[in-house]
Amino acid sequence: MPSFSRRHVLATGAALGVGAFGASASPAVASPEGSRLAGGREETRTLDELYQAALAEGGKLVVYAGGDTPTQQDGTKAAFKARFPEIDLTLIVDYSKYHDVRVDNQFATDTLVPDVVQFQTLQDFDRWKQQGRLLHYKPAGFAKVHDAFKDPQGAWVATGAIAFSFLYDTATVGAKTPLTPLDLVDLVDPKWKGKIASAYPHDDDAVLYLFTLYARTYGWDWVARFAAQDVQFGRGSNSPGDAVFGGQKAIGVGTAGPAVSASPVTFAIGAGYPFMGWGQRTAILEQARNSTAAKLFLNWQLSKEVQNGSFNGWSVRTDITPPAGLKPLWEYPDDRVDGFPRFMADRAGVERWKQTFALYFGEVKGDPTPGWLGLHPGA
Repeated sequence: MPSFSRRHVLATGAALGVGAFGASASPAVASPEGSRLAGGREETRTLDELYQAALAEGGKLVVYAGGDTPTQQDGTKAAFKARFPEIDLTLIVDYSKYHDVRVDNQFATDTLVPDVVQFQTLQDFDRWKQQGRLLHYKPAGFAKVHDAFKDPQGAWVATGAIAFSFLYDTATVGAKTPLTPLDLVDLVDPKWKGKIASAYPHDDDAVLYLFTLYARTYGWDWVARFAAQDVQFGRGSNSPGDAVFGGQKAIGVGTAGPAVSASPVTFAIGAGYPFMGWGQRTAILEQARNSTAAKLFLNWQLSKEVQNGSFNGWSVRTDITPPAGLKPLWEYPDDRVDGFPRFMADRAGVERWKQTFALYFGEVKGDPTPGWLGLHPGA
């Protein structure tokens, strides 16, 4: 049975993680002023024109993308290869919290590998912009991207709209709708005990933010009850969805889901309780060796063709109407699209939340689901 976790959100081109350890040890070699001038207007070349220019440049492209498993971006790679068969695309998936410090270390050691970075660690893009590390560039359709999902100067743009909540097996749980997070852990009803899977909130900042919303809304007693429910915690935000779609658990918390369908799994959104959404930021590095191919990648990711094909039904573009039953992600009052960037910027606060949840749920256990990739994957 297929897993409609963030694996599929990312694999359809929409595209986990803690923040960087601070500024890079080496100064930026690029001129921020030059970048600003370069990003003044939208791209006017077609995808085919950019394709030919990228081939003339050398036809190579390296992308570092945040995610959960090595194969999570296989759909993106296959679709890009089908559209641009002569581009040699290397796309490396790892937790954003490892990718971002990996890039910082590559800056510091003058060993930069990727041309494009596509991460959940939103705070890094603001920092890298200030350091002059990002190429200021506006792909075609930039003006149609929601304001919360782009840098005004084009230093970065979100290419995927992602939401995290909880999901549940519709046949097992769906007799009571809408289900709310409080229903998940009602200790007077033992039927949920042992039937819940969750990503560790203190291993992934997006899951962490979702759990902070739960704690603020329902209180620490909710957290204590949740901890007592014999929850199956796992690394990777794909793990709760995998457990539910695979029939091992009835409920999965801290994951993405199929917002446009309630069969066989319901993804819980928009019923007056918190969930969280954000735009997965993408940027071209100023030192990119394959900048034209990188521009091709950004233009393709923002194209209506790709944005209309997003797994969860949401686009970062304001001129694309979601499927029936959905509103644009930024129109949900409970999804906190403006709150996640602020949360990510407060690294001291993030660390306090992480360690507090570790007291309730225990330390994170298990190897990282993308594997250990080292310092220079894709080199």
